[in-house]
Amino acid sequence: MSDTAPAAINENMEKHFFRASAEDFKKIPGSPIAYWLPKAAIDVLDETKPLGQISKPRKGMCTRDNDFFVRLWAEVAFNKIGLNYLSREQAKLSQKRWFPYQKGGEFRQWFGNHYFLVDWENDGYTLLHMEELGWNGNSTNHNLEFIFKSAIVWSKITSSRPNFRYSPNGFLYDDASGVCHIKDEADKINILGFLCSKLGQFYMGVINPTLNIQPKNMAAMPFLQKITNSSITSIITISKQDWNSYETSWDFTTLPLLDPDHHHPTLEQTYAHLRAQWQDNTLEMQRLEEKNNRIFIDAYGLQEELTPDVPLEEITLTCNPRYRYGKGKTDEDYETLLRCDTVKELISYAVGCMMGRYSLDEPGLVYAHSGNQGFDPDRYQTFPADEDGILPVMDLDWFDDDAARRLSAFIQCIWPETHLDDNLTFIADCLAPRAAESPLDTIRRYLSTTFFKDHMRTYKKRPIYWLFSSGRQKAFTCLVYLHRYHPATLSRMRSHYVTPLQGKLAARMEFLDHERQAAGTPSAQKKIQTQMDLLKKKQAELNTFDDELRHYADMKIDLDLDDGVKVNYAKFGNLLAERKGIVGK
Repeated sequence: MSDTAPAAINENMEKHFFRASAEDFKKIPGSPIAYWLPKAAIDVLDETKPLGQISKPRKGMCTRDNDFFVRLWAEVAFNKIGLNYLSREQAKLSQKRWFPYQKGGEFRQWFGNHYFLVDWENDGYTLLHMEELGWNGNSTNHNLEFIFKSAIVWSKITSSRPNFRYSPNGFLYDDASGVCHIKDEADKINILGFLCSKLGQFYMGVINPTLNIQPKNMAAMPFLQKITNSSITSIITISKQDWNSYETSWDFTTLPLLDPDHHHPTLEQTYAHLRAQWQDNTLEMQRLEEKNNRIFIDAYGLQEELTPDVPLEEITLTCNPRYRYGKGKTDEDYETLLRCDTVKELISYAVGCMMGRYSLDEPGLVYAHSGNQGFDPDRYQTFPADEDGILPVMDLDWFDDDAARRLSAFIQCIWPETHLDDNLTFIADCLAPRAAESPLDTIRRYLSTTFFKDHMRTYKKRPIYWLFSSGRQKAFTCLVYLHRYHPATLSRMRSHYVTPLQGKLAARMEFLDHERQAAGTPSAQKKIQTQMDLLKKKQAELNTFDDELRHYADMKIDLDLDDGVKVNYAKFGNLLAERKGIVGK
């Protein structure tokens, strides 16, 4: 071997090894062996403070019995929910039972994932005395000094990147969502900007390379307090407006399609104007997030290591289809999915107006209490609410308050009647129309076969419109609004819908029999006979359903909405569809 060979070997080895000082590791909170860190990322740590010195990251509460203590907010009577309370004292004096509960959730930055409530009645007496009241063990991690105060929260277990959100006043915090309380509001906003930035992701990957973020990881994050970024407030505002644009938010006021700022003579034109606004919002959010990244990357001197760029699929706005539907689709696919889901959201809102949950005359929730008590029909002048909260969703137009017929009337209340056909066509085109099917028939088929499945997804298997169904033949199907149900609802269902339908089916059978006898050819007779055979099956199914319905109507079942949808849904035997998916085995 030549004399130069060892030098060549050493030079080659230098390309594959890092040199790092043990003293440098000590600068990194927790002293992880991050030998690959660039010098700039270590040097700046002398100017930072661990978040634990200016904040108090904590684990969230473990109730030990979420089935009893936790609800989706739409399940319970809205007048029992305490929103925006600033302290335990205020919450106790309110005599409310249910309070907002941060519980992690899907990947979303900045603001949102406000789905859940926790039972904190009487200052959480039951939760704080579980063992005394018969539970096997007590709840833990109550964070009593921090509840109802604004904070930064995160989803503890992530599938990809960590994600952090601003939590306003009024919340308690679950174990699935850690809580980081920061006394100074300005620091809180800037720390959120740091954590959501690429720079924050970079250091979180150093401190905790796993997908399970613990309070100690948060406490170790190195924060440069001298940074201020006014764009973070704008980012939170956009994210909050986006979250509240959907009926799964308790601060939802109206459907964006119905906002006067977007109104045009047709639904298609209205959607086009709204879609352009959504695109502008997404691009503005991208610009602001990249500005936020740039500020932190420059302040920490990591321009050589990180870029401020944020791909569109990481802009976590529901109106952004690249985030909402994930990677790997064409532009046409994204636009089709967003347009069709927006139309389905319009239908859902229309059903809400039919049921009296919403009104075209008032913003936000109008009726979401219990037992139909206090329901006021006068609050629905532009588009009257259904008289009884029972809405037929049939494959044929058997009833005056048929859901498809009422949807057509709803559309006429918003857009000029001269454009009704165009508007119904636009809706139907988003609902997988069949050949030779009229737009109204497509809409009726969607309402009778698919709407409830979409409703189940929207409300996370805790539906607020319950689907009563006679069975596979769908002789009779209707939706009942949970909050308007009362012990006489099933009796009314029998007297106003099922019994009249039995008469209508019998009359239809008699008519078809006359048609069959008058038919001139065997093929025409066979076609009519097929219809009659199907109708007989429906009659038999409806008679069986009526017997069971009478049994449950006689029981005069009352609901306690505090028990939640899962418990209450189980009270009706086989009258309700999708029972296993909601109640379980």
